[in-house]
Amino acid sequence: MTSYKPLSRVDMATRIARDIPEGWYVNLGIGIPTLVADAIPEGREIILHSENGILGFGPAPAPDKLDPWLINAGKQPVSLNPGGSFFSHTDSFAMIRGGHLDLCVLGAFEVAANGDLANWTTSAQDAAPAIGGAMDLAAGTRRIWVATEHTTKTGTPKLVERCSYPLTAPAVVDRIYTNLAVIDVRDNAFTVIDMIPGLTREELQSKTAAPLFFEVPEYA
Repeated sequence: MTSYKPLSRVDMATRIARDIPEGWYVNLGIGIPTLVADAIPEGREIILHSENGILGFGPAPAPDKLDPWLINAGKQPVSLNPGGSFFSHTDSFAMIRGGHLDLCVLGAFEVAANGDLANWTTSAQDAAPAIGGAMDLAAGTRRIWVATEHTTKTGTPKLVERCSYPLTAPAVVDRIYTNLAVIDVRDNAFTVIDMIPGLTREELQSKTAAPLFFEVPEYA
């Protein structure tokens, strides 16, 4: 029996930020993805886009520097990096729909082995659906990475053979970052490229509702 410690939400955001190449234009979805703005390595230029009309925003400001008018699409306070700009909501979505963003990091309720994304509603009676800009981002961005816990709070796998929730977009997810592993979507299958220390392949597979292929060695 092995023991392991799942990554925290901040750890997941830090792992994602580490993998974003220099110079990419990136949109961050609500939830775990918003934490990526605070985790970008010092000295690396990554231009963050928000669909409410900001390009070049930075991490969350200190409490004494907070501007209530400077927020991201999730209504969270952000800072503005040198060279940052503001523009209309229409222009912002023209950037998205025109394919000008290199990457969007989104949360998810489910991701299917073929890259289908379900992240806007679970159809639960007590939860109002909220598509926001996710449909446009999923369809218009060059790459989609997902940031999500590997299972729900009750242990139900979020990585599945086929989504049971309404789709945001079909076959769009390229990579998934969970609190247990980093998984690429290739040829309609999940390929594990990184795992947290102490986690075995069998344990990861037991928490995943679709077959996993591995490009990482078994951990002791």
